[in-house]
Amino acid sequence: MAQKLVVGNWKLNGELAANEALLGAIGAVAGVEVAVCVPFPYLAQAAARLRGVAPGAQTVSEFQSGAYTGEVSAEMLADLGCRYVIVGHSERRALFGEDDATVGRKTAAALRAGLAPIVCVGESLAEREAGRALEVVERQLGAVLAIIGARMLARLAVAYEPVWAIGAGRAAGVEEIRRMHAGIRRWLGERDAAAASVRVLYGGSVKADNATALFAAPGVDGGLIGGASLVADDFMSICRAAAVANGA
Repeated sequence: MAQKLVVGNWKLNGELAANEALLGAIGAVAGVEVAVCVPFPYLAQAAARLRGVAPGAQTVSEFQSGAYTGEVSAEMLADLGCRYVIVGHSERRALFGEDDATVGRKTAAALRAGLAPIVCVGESLAEREAGRALEVVERQLGAVLAIIGARMLARLAVAYEPVWAIGAGRAAGVEEIRRMHAGIRRWLGERDAAAASVRVLYGGSVKADNATALFAAPGVDGGLIGGASLVADDFMSICRAAAVANGA
């Protein structure tokens, strides 16, 4: 059984002094790969402070270099010691206008620099109620496939994050998650056999008190954790729940 992957996403939070305590309290958990994605200004601090935990970024530029003021390239992230980068988070799509093609180009940029992209996909409540949830997710994945090619799919992680559950305190039901993760894995495997083993994470109001049930759902290979990753005890409890679900 592959190691589960638990990724903390700090979003727009942090300050140097407080980060020291939080980063110092986050550590490796047997049987689980742990990563923490921090804002750009704190990447060097995270890389220096974390032990047995992979540092990561929350987004990346599609461009490698040039006259793109304010952008941060994948090569820069790699230079700072990043292992992972989140691509296509629903907040980037909704608030900053990132469309499916942009997410595909950013994924390609991350792969070019040797980073491991965590590609986020998910439907809105209206799309789910219309019975289009899997269709939306397949469209989002298809845009990435069109740019990187099938043979590169195996180098991704995919995070299923139903938009209606993010930050709402309401996680998707275990059966909803199971069906979506099975659909994602089936779609990947049909494009490339090696991609069937891609880790598919769940993200959307994962907390210490529901992590055990969520991670026990068939096909859930870990989680993308938002607010709970800012509280060390909660985040470590979630990581330990992943270890238990993985039989560690």
